[in-house]
Amino acid sequence: MAIFTAQPIWLQTIVGAAGLVVAALVVNFILKDVILRLAAPYLDGKTKTIDASATWFATVAPLLIVSNGIGWVPGLSEVAVTIIANVTQALIVLSIAMGIVRALTYANEVYERRPQSKNRPIKGYLQVIKIIVLCGAAIILISILINESPFLLLSGLGAITAVLLLVFKDTILSLVASVQLTTNDMLRVGDWIEMPGMNADGDVIDISLHTVKVQNFDKTITTIPTHRLVSDSFRNWRGMSESGGRRIKRSLVIDQNSVRFLSDDEVISLKKFNILKDYLANARDALAKWNESELAKDDAPVNARRLTNIGTLRAYIAAYIKWHPRISENFTLLVRQLPPGPQGLPIEIYCFTDTTDWNTYEGIQSDIFDHLIAIVPEFKLSLFQEPSGHDLQQIVRS
Repeated sequence: MAIFTAQPIWLQTIVGAAGLVVAALVVNFILKDVILRLAAPYLDGKTKTIDASATWFATVAPLLIVSNGIGWVPGLSEVAVTIIANVTQALIVLSIAMGIVRALTYANEVYERRPQSKNRPIKGYLQVIKIIVLCGAAIILISILINESPFLLLSGLGAITAVLLLVFKDTILSLVASVQLTTNDMLRVGDWIEMPGMNADGDVIDISLHTVKVQNFDKTITTIPTHRLVSDSFRNWRGMSESGGRRIKRSLVIDQNSVRFLSDDEVISLKKFNILKDYLANARDALAKWNESELAKDDAPVNARRLTNIGTLRAYIAAYIKWHPRISENFTLLVRQLPPGPQGLPIEIYCFTDTTDWNTYEGIQSDIFDHLIAIVPEFKLSLFQEPSGHDLQQIVRS
């Protein structure tokens, strides 16, 4: 020791600083390259976040050695010791804050592995905690660097509250919106939503504090501010998915000029449809009884009630929909007339498939209308269609 103190002061400073750096590097090596590697098999191997968090916390030890040992290095001025100590203490605060942030990220990753995470995401709440941690760390870090109490900085925040509210306006709105979305179960990851005002039509892939990401069906990504999902309206198709059935609501537009009464021969001809036999038999019996009781013998046939081709078509469609194996019986099923218009008389089919799979649903709907469009002429009816160039050519030729 006497030999060391007998050396020039500049050499003592270099040796002391080098020894301090070596000590810090040795501790850093032991913690990160020895202890953490030995502990790696016992850590979560599904993510690197926990490793990053542990690395940040391990950085605190060598920084503490430098912060506490810099005063023992001979030859350094008091100003230099204060600056180095303050900087290392600020780095300690930063390391602890980043370690906490990484730990919160890891906590969210672990939570998202649980089934209930889709119903109750906590990512937004954890982001709020991260903001609080980082803001607190920033205040402490600045107070250390300027060598003042953090309470002095906090006392000055009252003067800039309005500025902070303006800066963090979106964060505050998003926090409130996240609470409402989660509490009311309005949105989950995986939900199919439509929000035309934001050009969003697809599946929710991420819900965070400030934004909700929607992957549209064309594979583009729409980012929606979280608070817009509370202030604006959007459609969530989750109810359809959970019900197990998807609605078919489409119309056949009939040319009204082809609507008429059926003759007896035509009624007999329609009995070839098995699903119409019961309807035709019951309808003819009911009409015959009414005509017999209500009409006089000398009444004209026009006063009698008769079957129409449009009514028989509705009965056929209803029977066909009920018979179809992919149409669910647990939901509303009806065939109705809508108000006639310039384009004809709409016959609307309203029912639900037994699946919500998009591809299968479209196939079922197409098969049903393929058949119905082809069967309409059997009832001596015509579908309405705007005149085309082919129609005009036929008129000119005729």
